[in-house]
Amino acid sequence: MVRRARRINRELAEIYPYAHPELDFRNPFELLVATVLSAQTTDLRVNQTTPALFAAYPTPEDMAAAVPEELEEIIRPTGFFRAKARSLLGLSKALVDDFGGEVPGRIEDLVKLPGVGRKTANVVLGNAFGVPGITVDTHFGRLVRRWKWTEQEDPEKVEAEVCAIFPKSEWTMLSHRVVFHGRRICHSRRPACGACPIAPLCPAYGEGETDPEKAKKLLKYEKGGQPGQRLSPPPDYPGLPAPPLGATQAAEAEA
Repeated sequence: MVRRARRINRELAEIYPYAHPELDFRNPFELLVATVLSAQTTDLRVNQTTPALFAAYPTPEDMAAAVPEELEEIIRPTGFFRAKARSLLGLSKALVDDFGGEVPGRIEDLVKLPGVGRKTANVVLGNAFGVPGITVDTHFGRLVRRWKWTEQEDPEKVEAEVCAIFPKSEWTMLSHRVVFHGRRICHSRRPACGACPIAPLCPAYGEGETDPEKAKKLLKYEKGGQPGQRLSPPPDYPGLPAPPLGATQAAEAEA
C-alpha cells in the first residue's frame, strides 16, 4: 500500500505540476479569512467575495472594528454568513489583542482562534508560512479512503495515518495534488475512471465511468476546458481565470 501510495503521489505530481491553493490571497491574514469562509461553499464563491471584503477590511484591525451587519452583507454569498461573521470578528480581535495584529505561524496558536480548526491551520501554515501539513478536506478524505490509504473517517486520524506514509516535505503539495484530482477527475458520485491517468494504480477503478469518451465529458476545470476557481491564478496555471461575482449571471442575461 505504501509503495502504491507513493507512486500515486509521484504520478499526481506529473499530472498537476501547477497544483496550488485554490483560494486567492496576498498575505497570511487574507488566506486565513478566505479559508474560514470556504466552509460549506466553493473556493470559487469565496474568491468572488473576498475582493470587496478585503477592500473594506484589509487588516485584522479593520475587520475587528467592522459593523457586524455590514460584514455579514459582504460575505452573504458564501452562506452561513452570520456564523462566519462572528468567527471573522472573533479571530480578528484575537489577532489584534493576542498577536499584535499578525497571524501566528504555529498550529498551537492558530487553532485557538475562533472558527479555526486543524484543517484551516494546516492550510495557512503550509501555504503562507511554508510549514508542511496535510489538509484533510472532503475531497482529500474520500480519495485517500478510495485509494485504501486509510479507513478512518475522523479528519485528525486520516491526517495522522497519511502523514505516516509520506515524508514531511511532501505533505503540503500532496494535499494540493489530491484535492486537484478530486475536483477535476475523481468526483464523488461519478468519477471519470476512463480518463484518469492513475487508473492502473487505483484499487477503486470501475466505480465511475470507464468509457474514455464518456469519461472525458466529466472532466472539470482546466481538464475540461473550463475556468478554474481563482480569479487570480498563479502564472503557471494552464486554465482560465474564474469570472468575478455576477459576471456569469450578467453574461447569461446578455445571451
